[in-house]
Amino acid sequence: MAVLRKVISGGQTGVDRAALEAARAAGLEIGGWCPPGRASEAGPIPPDLPLTETPEERSREAPEVPRSLRTEWNVRDADATLVLRPTRASDPDPGTAWTLRCAERLGRPLLVVDPEDPAALTAVTRWLAALRVEVLNVAGPSEERCPKIGQAARRLLGRALAG
Repeated sequence: MAVLRKVISGGQTGVDRAALEAARAAGLEIGGWCPPGRASEAGPIPPDLPLTETPEERSREAPEVPRSLRTEWNVRDADATLVLRPTRASDPDPGTAWTLRCAERLGRPLLVVDPEDPAALTAVTRWLAALRVEVLNVAGPSEERCPKIGQAARRLLGRALAG
């Protein structure tokens, strides 16, 4: 039976970094693809996050979306993708929308939850157990687009990954 062993993300502020921090705290491997130069909206991604730079910033499939190649490759390389975003955000930001399209296009399992939803913990843990995910991609908005999303994501993932 497969057991979650690794969490990957693109390393941006907000959901991405919260996922890597929660996974590291739970004793899981971490990694993923990040943009060239380890670029994020808040400056370079910290060197203690073991992410691999993509050769290009944008996917040929989504040239209009910043950092789209790392998003596509993280979805591709994971068994499943978890997107954490507030329900109040009716339209996902371009990066999160691209994540959803990649999961659909690549046929990867996808769960979208609001990290503040009281039912989110149960939904995430049941989904992971049912799929027997080994490598999980976690995505969602950055702190710049959705202030305090990192805190909410870290709380949820800290609990979901601890077990």
